[in-house]
Amino acid sequence: MTVDENTPLLQEHLKASKTPRVSAANRILVAGFLISVALSFTQVPILYVFRQMECEEFYKHHIFDNAPDRCKRTEIDSGTAAQISILGLSTTFCGVLNLFFAGWQIGRWGPRRALVLQTAFPALRVAVQVVGVTVGAREGIVIVQLSQIISLIGGMSGYLLVLNTAAGEVVEPSERTAMFGMLQGSVMLGTAAGYLLGGIISDAYGVRRPFEIATVVFSLSSLYSMFFIPYIDPKSLHEGAKETKQPRWSKFLGGLKVLCPKRLRLSNGRAITHYGITFLALGVFMGVLATGYAPMLIQIYATAAFNFLPTENGYLMATNSLIRGFFLLILFPKTINAGRAWFSSKQDGHMEVVDSVRESSDDIVGPQGQARDSPGPCSQRGRDFDIFFLRWSLVFDGLVTASTAFATKGWHIYLAGFLLPLASGSAPTSKGVVTEMCLPSERAEALQAMTLVENVAMLSTLGLFGFIFSSFSIIGKAYLTFYCNAAVALAAVGVLLFSHFPPSGSKLEVTDDGEE
Repeated sequence: MTVDENTPLLQEHLKASKTPRVSAANRILVAGFLISVALSFTQVPILYVFRQMECEEFYKHHIFDNAPDRCKRTEIDSGTAAQISILGLSTTFCGVLNLFFAGWQIGRWGPRRALVLQTAFPALRVAVQVVGVTVGAREGIVIVQLSQIISLIGGMSGYLLVLNTAAGEVVEPSERTAMFGMLQGSVMLGTAAGYLLGGIISDAYGVRRPFEIATVVFSLSSLYSMFFIPYIDPKSLHEGAKETKQPRWSKFLGGLKVLCPKRLRLSNGRAITHYGITFLALGVFMGVLATGYAPMLIQIYATAAFNFLPTENGYLMATNSLIRGFFLLILFPKTINAGRAWFSSKQDGHMEVVDSVRESSDDIVGPQGQARDSPGPCSQRGRDFDIFFLRWSLVFDGLVTASTAFATKGWHIYLAGFLLPLASGSAPTSKGVVTEMCLPSERAEALQAMTLVENVAMLSTLGLFGFIFSSFSIIGKAYLTFYCNAAVALAAVGVLLFSHFPPSGSKLEVTDDGEE
């Protein structure tokens, strides 16, 4: 479809493409791949960088004992583990705060300029890390750790939010869920490529070279975002929303209120409180709490139970990311489309497609103190399949994770690593569902809130299941962690059973002060 003045999709806020031969959606997918390559390029080398710098610091104060591997000492391994833990916590903490900065940047300047900022600052961060790697020892460690502060302004969480926001605006409402999946698939392919290339270049040219290349790739990503990401007017992201005076901090954290229960007026006039989006957020939190730790759990268990080496774990994770990427790019959109068609055929044709993006703002937002139409760009045409798919993805994930506890040979671990990506559609599906449950003017805030939920869940799972695994390992039954992980996934399914779309014909009540 060509974009002109008569095209209702995106209306006036998407400027005419400078590269009409490549769709806006595909350019966003390329951006996701390119940025994820840059981000993951240093993930493997940085582990060895910390070990090398801890080793340098250790032998500043100790005499070398001519051991075959001078860095193979308990003190060095302990210091390396501590630094990696600090880096992981700081990355997650800064990533959560970065979400709020990214949301503010999107609302202020639009997704394109926000993405430029979200890639330019990581380039600066990696450049600082190059200095730290060059300096080495304790001083180098401090420089690398302090460089994470730059992630507050530009980082992984922020760029994903920006890309998801842009992706949701350049496609038809019925295609959003598939687009979110394809975007995550391109990110996973970029991650796999970054892991693989980063490790190879580190082995061939030294641990500093991947950081130098990552700086260049981030800079190229920033230039790509500037020239190839379509411009979307930030005002259009809140079109139809009622202007109310709010404190500055409230605007900064405003996305969280999207997850609150909604007051609806049914077609028969009865008022109800709808908890669909609230239970969705809680279910997604519990789902990520389970699935987020699974890849790390498999690596740790494989190392402890089957003596996997770093190379074997590297192949395991690269294969996992590749399968996940291809599944989300190719199979996931077809599954969503086929499932929706199947659900639509069961609804006897009594539900009509309603494209809220094409509705006028008067149809969406009623006068102050009156009701307005309930959200749902696709109305109920097969959209219930998205929640159905989300639930069964977590069921499948829980079953595969629990089955991993029965592994007795190394290839069983590889089989689990092959099957788990087939349940990776829960994250994009949840984003598609939340954008359909909310009003068009709330989509950006809804994506920000859902991404925040996922990040907090990821931070929580590192501590929770890390403690559980450690506790079971002490008694020699580390495999029991897989059962706990699967139990949380199935509990998430139980919560999602309470999440439903607003009833057909219902309207969202608005109070006199603009609150829903």
